[in-house]
Amino acid sequence: MDEYRNLTPAEIQRLEQNGCSCDNWVRVFVKDRFDPSYVSKSHFSGDIRLGVFEKEFHLAGGLRKHSGIHCAVIHHCRIGDNVVIENVQNYLANYDIGNDCFIQNIDVLLVDGKTTFGNGTAVNVLNETGGREVHITDKLSAHFAYIYSLYRHRPQLIARMKSIIDFYCEKHASDRGTVGDHCMIVNVGYIKNVRIGPYCKITGAMKLKNGSINSNEAAPVYIGRSVIAQDFIISSGSRVEGGSNIHRCFVGQACELDHHYTAS
Repeated sequence: MDEYRNLTPAEIQRLEQNGCSCDNWVRVFVKDRFDPSYVSKSHFSGDIRLGVFEKEFHLAGGLRKHSGIHCAVIHHCRIGDNVVIENVQNYLANYDIGNDCFIQNIDVLLVDGKTTFGNGTAVNVLNETGGREVHITDKLSAHFAYIYSLYRHRPQLIARMKSIIDFYCEKHASDRGTVGDHCMIVNVGYIKNVRIGPYCKITGAMKLKNGSINSNEAAPVYIGRSVIAQDFIISSGSRVEGGSNIHRCFVGQACELDHHYTAS
């Protein structure tokens, strides 16, 4: 809160002149160098934090686009510095958006209630009829999964491992999602209860629900055209594209899924 302040009357007037509205402007906080000129035709509700809009994005083909918020409905979000958010068909709700993100032409991005972002999802392994399920997390290792699935003759061990999973899931459960710094989300449909790591690029995906994307600067994740993913973990350095459809899946590091790959 120390670096944020309330809007001034002049800033509120400028925002309203730009076609913006708000349920209660008192609940909107901004940084000192906030410029309302770069916010237009948007509606705000809930507790809102807005950063500064001082940089331009250099896009393919030589196009330059200045950071700002245009044509969006934003509820209970924290927006970082130098972010582009525009053409949101429905709304953004309950997300912390990192710095230097580019979000354009999406349907909805929301967190609805407390969620574990895919952590704790039971995935069938070895025997597709069940009995050796592995409860995935975004910290799952091959060693842990091997023991958890193949040592069912050690019930006390399995119970202890399950308690570790449950503790981790509860620790990281939240009613707010995150989009890390330097993410690009363009031409995407439905995103609900998904935690998105920094430097992730999502273009043209159809539906992402209840998952974690473990992207980072050294090993970014790419999710491409027509992808549907539900109850999932996608590890760092992976690419999921080409209409792939994954349900209740753990995608390991540096994997590539393409050409309508399907797994559930």
